[in-house]
Amino acid sequence: MSPIYPRDGLNAHPLNASPEYKSTLKRAPSQPLILLPHTLSETSGPVFGHVAVQAGDSDLTRQHEGEPLGERIIVFGRVLDEDGRPVPHTLIEIWQANAAGRYVHVRDQHPAPLDPNFTGAGRVVTDAEGRYRFTTVKPGAYPWRNHHNAWRPAHIHFSLFGPSFLSRVITQMYFPGDPLFPFDPIFQTVTDEKARNRLISRFDLATTEPEWALGYQFDIVLRGRNATPIEEPHDD
Repeated sequence: MSPIYPRDGLNAHPLNASPEYKSTLKRAPSQPLILLPHTLSETSGPVFGHVAVQAGDSDLTRQHEGEPLGERIIVFGRVLDEDGRPVPHTLIEIWQANAAGRYVHVRDQHPAPLDPNFTGAGRVVTDAEGRYRFTTVKPGAYPWRNHHNAWRPAHIHFSLFGPSFLSRVITQMYFPGDPLFPFDPIFQTVTDEKARNRLISRFDLATTEPEWALGYQFDIVLRGRNATPIEEPHDD
């Protein structure tokens, strides 16, 4: 099997083994995958997590008593198929670092402050038009020790679940104009420039709420020529 992620025959998705992204060399398969037949439990429900989603889960700035530190932003968009049709009832989960570039995770021990009013995780289900919307704070860059002076650009992780456990995709959303793009091996694993640009959100003044939050649009296309690049579930 090719090391290229086999989706729609496109080479726009990241390689499973990318030498500059060093930890992929330990996790990428070295032998052809063994394909097992799917059972009913894998191809049907229950759909993970949809029924437990609450209205406030999409506002990461209101999950604690106090206000989180950082620049408030609104992240919105649509989930679409290869023909531009909306994909409704899709569970979207996001996770991110805080404004100082630190995750609420035991493995993240770099010397940036934790924010007691920011957990960095939220979820929402797309509406009938495939639309979603999150309110959060803009994450900071953080060091990740892949190479000397390695820093990850500001980004938000997205996980999308469809009608079964097998229909999950993971991607990352970046912010326009980040100076760390050329130096980030994860971003650069997408070698097709047009596909790479589909990982970058678009600033949207119309969504910006005066004196409150800036707006960024990030549409996710699941398949086809204009598909959003997806990734294997790496940790970084």
